[in-house]
Amino acid sequence: MLILLMAVTTFGAAYSQTSIAHVNTQKVLDTMPSRMSAMKELENFERRAVKELQETQQKLQADYSKLQQEKPTMSPTAFKFEEERLMKKSQEFQTRQQELDEQIQILSQELNAPILKTVQDAIAKVCKAEKINYVIDESSLLYSGGRDITTIVVKEVLEMEKAAAAKATSGE
Repeated sequence: MLILLMAVTTFGAAYSQTSIAHVNTQKVLDTMPSRMSAMKELENFERRAVKELQETQQKLQADYSKLQQEKPTMSPTAFKFEEERLMKKSQEFQTRQQELDEQIQILSQELNAPILKTVQDAIAKVCKAEKINYVIDESSLLYSGGRDITTIVVKEVLEMEKAAAAKATSGE
């Protein structure tokens, strides 16, 4: 009986020392100047890619329409050669579209990786300072009645970004 009582007491003490909190990482991300500039850079790249693809597609459609109009005056062999040329250009268009999609994905990952690392570092720093053992993102919570550290993490992230910007402007 004494052993059972000691085990329950020890487990209870260990459990009471465990601290759990939650954070709204989307809110944290939305306050970060580096994320805003990364999103702007990605949007500019996407806009240029879409413009390029639209212009290429319009040219292909115009060339195909022109070929259809000239078909009655062309020999079957000449028409076949022109049609094959346009099909090759269409395949090149599709390849370019896939390349641009991959480039957008890679750019997004490259831009977001340091931002996510900053958020993770800020959460780790807050957890250490606040003696928190576990942090759960609010997006995965079914119920949230516990401690919300979002505001503290936002402050930490902004301080980290300010320090990184100062370091970058001082030339280090």
